[in-house]
Amino acid sequence: MKKLDKLIIKTFVGPFIATFFVTLFVLIMQFVWKYIDDLVGKGLDTPVIMELLIYTSASLVPLALPLAVLLSSIMTFGNLGESFELVAIKSAGISLLRFIRPLLFLSIGIGIGAFLFANYIIPIANLRAKSLLYDITNSKPAFNIKQGVFYGDIPGYTIKVAKKEADNKTIHQVMIYENSLGDKNPRIILAEKGTMELSADKRFLLFTLYNGWRYEERGNTRAQQGNELIRLGFKKYIKPFDLQTFAFDRLPMDLFASNQQMLNVRQLDYGIDSLRRIDSSIVRTVNAYVTTRYPFYKWKDTGWAAQVKPLATDTFFNSIPEASRRYVIERVESNLRESESSLSTSSRDYVDNKEKISLFKVEWQRKFSLAAACVVLFLIGAPLGSIIRKGGLGTPLVFAVIFFVVFNIFFMTGEKMARREVMASWSGMWLANIVLLPISAFLVYKAMNDSQLFNKEFYYRFFQRVKKEWQKRFKKQPS
Repeated sequence: MKKLDKLIIKTFVGPFIATFFVTLFVLIMQFVWKYIDDLVGKGLDTPVIMELLIYTSASLVPLALPLAVLLSSIMTFGNLGESFELVAIKSAGISLLRFIRPLLFLSIGIGIGAFLFANYIIPIANLRAKSLLYDITNSKPAFNIKQGVFYGDIPGYTIKVAKKEADNKTIHQVMIYENSLGDKNPRIILAEKGTMELSADKRFLLFTLYNGWRYEERGNTRAQQGNELIRLGFKKYIKPFDLQTFAFDRLPMDLFASNQQMLNVRQLDYGIDSLRRIDSSIVRTVNAYVTTRYPFYKWKDTGWAAQVKPLATDTFFNSIPEASRRYVIERVESNLRESESSLSTSSRDYVDNKEKISLFKVEWQRKFSLAAACVVLFLIGAPLGSIIRKGGLGTPLVFAVIFFVVFNIFFMTGEKMARREVMASWSGMWLANIVLLPISAFLVYKAMNDSQLFNKEFYYRFFQRVKKEWQKRFKKQPS
C-alpha cells in the first residue's frame, strides 16, 4: 500500500465513522417517534428501554451503512477538491480510478461486513427487539389515578377520587366499586379521605381509608323483595389492590422465531423449500379431490360425439322422475356447498402460503441488496464529491440526502411490489441498485473528464453565450 492509498483511507475513515453514528442516531429517533405512544406511561425501567434501543439500533445498521458511505465519500472527495489536492494528484498523472481504488476496495469490504452482520447478527437482534416491543405495546399503562375521573384498569374495581393533594398520596372523597369475583352483589366503599402507598415488595397498592361506609346488598338483585342491605361504618379501613396485572411480563421469544426477519440465509432457504412442499401438497390435494369427485370423461368415439347434440338442461331435468326431483336438487346443492367450502379453504391456504413464500424471498434478497448498496452509493458519492469540490456538511449533505431519498423511494417501492408479487422478488429488491447504477457510471465518466456539471459559473457562461447568439440573430433580422 502506497502513501497515497493510506492518505485517502485515513481521510475517509473519520467522516465515515462520524456520519455512520449520526445516521444511526437519526434512524433510532425515527423509531422512537413512531412508537412514542407505546413507550410513554408504561412505567418501564431504564434497562428495558436501553435494551430495546440497543437491539433496534443493531437492526438499523444495514440501512445506516449505505447512507454513511454515500455522505462520507462526498465529504472526502469534496474536501480534497476544495483544497486543490485532487488537482495536484491529477497533475501528477494519477487517474481518478486509481485514486478511488483503495476506497472502492474498502467499500466492498464494508458491503461484505454489512452482509455478514445482516445474516448473523440482525436475526438475533430482530428477534429480541420485536419480542420486547410486542411485550411493551401489549402491557398495561402504569398505575395512575387522576382526580375526578373513574379509573377501571384494575380488574374487578372502579375507583374515583374527587381530589388528590400535591404529595400524590393523600386523597379525598374516595369511592370504590368492587366486583372482583364477578359476584351478583357488588360492594361499594365510600370514605372522606385516605392515603395511597405501595407495599414493601411493591406488589400491592394499599388504600388506607378514614371515616367511611361499606355497602353490600345480599340476595337476588333481580328480585324486588327479600334482599337485605348491609352497611358497615369504619374509622379506618385498609384496602389492598393487587398490582400483578401491571407487571411487565416477557413472552417466550420462541413465539416469534418463525418470522422471516429472524432467520439467516440458510434458514430462509430451508423455509422457502418447506413452503414450496406445502404448496405442492395443496395442489395435489385439490387435483385429487376434483378428479375423483368430478370426473370428466372423454368420448371414446369422437365422430359419434360430434354428431350428437349435447343434452339440454330442461330435458335432463324433465328426465328425472317428479317424485325424486326434490331429493336430487337437495343432494346437488349439498354437494356444491361441500365442494365450495373445501375448495375455498384450499384456495385460502394456497394464497396465504404464496404470500409467505414472497416474504421469505424478499427477506433473502434484502440481505444482499443492502450490502451491494454500499458499493453503488460509493460509486455515486466519490465522483460526485470530486465534481462539486465542496467539503463540510453543507453541500455534501444536500446531495447525499437527495440521492438517499431516491434510493429509499425505489427500495421501498420495489419491496412493496415484490411482496405483492407485482414484480419478482429479485427485481423488486434490487430495483434501487439497478436505477442508481447507471447514474453512478455517468458520474464516474463525468468526473474522469473533469466535468463542470455542478459549476454554476459554467452554466452562467453558457447562458451568456446563448444570450449573445440570440441577440446577434435578432439584430440581423430585417425590420
